[in-house]
Amino acid sequence: MTKKNVMDNWVAGFLNYLNVEKNCSALTISNYSADMALFQDFLLKRKQKLCWKEVVILDIRAYLAQLNECKFARRTIARRISSLRSFYKFLLRENVVKTNPFVKIRTPKLDKKLPIFLEEFEINELLKQPDGSLLGLRDQAILEVLYATGCRVSELVGLTRSRIDLANQYVLLLGKGNKERLVPIGHTAVNALENYYVNSRKKLMCKFSTKEHDMVFVNNRGTPLTDRSVRRILDKNVLSLSLQKHISPHTIRHTFATHLLEHGADLRAVQELLGHASLSTTQIYTHLTTERIATVYEKNHPRA
Repeated sequence: MTKKNVMDNWVAGFLNYLNVEKNCSALTISNYSADMALFQDFLLKRKQKLCWKEVVILDIRAYLAQLNECKFARRTIARRISSLRSFYKFLLRENVVKTNPFVKIRTPKLDKKLPIFLEEFEINELLKQPDGSLLGLRDQAILEVLYATGCRVSELVGLTRSRIDLANQYVLLLGKGNKERLVPIGHTAVNALENYYVNSRKKLMCKFSTKEHDMVFVNNRGTPLTDRSVRRILDKNVLSLSLQKHISPHTIRHTFATHLLEHGADLRAVQELLGHASLSTTQIYTHLTTERIATVYEKNHPRA
């Protein structure tokens, strides 16, 4: 076995650790893998060999300079450094290295970007867009569930019928790290789901004699819907509204959280509903509501 193969095995071990012990999502592991591969290529070009033990701060600074020269976004650079810092933390745990050279490296200061969300009249107009066709009834149910629960698109497409209690109006969502959370679902979304089950889902599956499965949302052939399909469905319904905003399924999640806080919801409760591990992640929405209050004040107070 060559030295390069041993190094590759360390990376493979790290990715396996993220999957098995940390329960990271497939997308997160894919991002880590890409970040590791890029740094490996950089080291091979710079040092003509690949040895994690020999990486020093000067190498990392050279790597940062290269990323800046390539005009990568600050957020991308910060993620790549964070990935490598985590990798070296893993190598320390495995006694492969004695120090973590990334500990003293500061990641670029990130610009604080407030999430885009829809006003109440905008989300109401969006929810009116689907028609009464088979796919229109499905789209209606999708949009209602997104707004009623604030779920991620991955949670939506992974939803099974056994995880929805229409009688008690609750949905059991499977979030990041396979963590479950129970989220209430309003009567409007329940009605949309019942209508979809009876008048759309069954017919779509029968149309192509699709084998019975438990996934809630299906495509026009009756097979499970993908997250990309959900984005296309949203794009189609947004198109006729002529909104000057980039709307994604995550925008509806932001809308859900913002509207709850605007109507007096407790921040901790919103954290639980969104499935955020840290309250600091949820606090971004308090900036949104505070900014809106300030705007209203400046616009309407005679001495503002």
